[in-house]
Amino acid sequence: MSDKLKLAADIRTQFGKGFARRARAAGKIPAVLYGHGNAPAHVLLPGHETMLALKHQNALLTINIEGEEPQLAIAKDVQRDPVLQIIEHIDLQLVRKGEKITVDVAVHLEGESYPGTIHVLENSTLSILADATSLPESVTVSIEGLEDGAKITAGEVTLPKGSELAAEPDLLVVQITTPRASAEDDEAEAVVAAEAAAQSAESAAADQ
Repeated sequence: MSDKLKLAADIRTQFGKGFARRARAAGKIPAVLYGHGNAPAHVLLPGHETMLALKHQNALLTINIEGEEPQLAIAKDVQRDPVLQIIEHIDLQLVRKGEKITVDVAVHLEGESYPGTIHVLENSTLSILADATSLPESVTVSIEGLEDGAKITAGEVTLPKGSELAAEPDLLVVQITTPRASAEDDEAEAVVAAEAAAQSAESAAADQ
């Protein structure tokens, strides 16, 4: 389940790439708070604490801005540097207790399919509707003993208590298949077999 994590935020009064770069160098992460009809609030979050908080998918954050009431929020968009993977900016959605929101949760597979088969995870996340203060991090799907051709759709996934499916019920989540050799593999095997037969024939002729 999501944890309530408290982050002290400073109001951001300067903008531009240069300021954002200096803020990140000082251990701060630029972010924007929005939702519930309020004007977006631009803030700076503590870098280390925020990165630790976001290790929990759909973490419920308590944002403390000096002089204001604490506000609950979740991260809706996290922009990272593609090379360094440092967080460059975060969009935070304000939420309230008792409010239901749509989030994506990770799909975790458990068990082993029938011997000789493999599983293909078609969708690694599912969209669900859940209480903002009790958001799950993942859903678990069992593939134990499933045979070739078996499929599991979103509508067949067991969701956490109090959650509803927001994705299409017929969305394919995982399917079980038996690996089959490609035409290239078959051709390569035929070449190897032909070479082996030729060598065998040459050996037999030499012995006569």
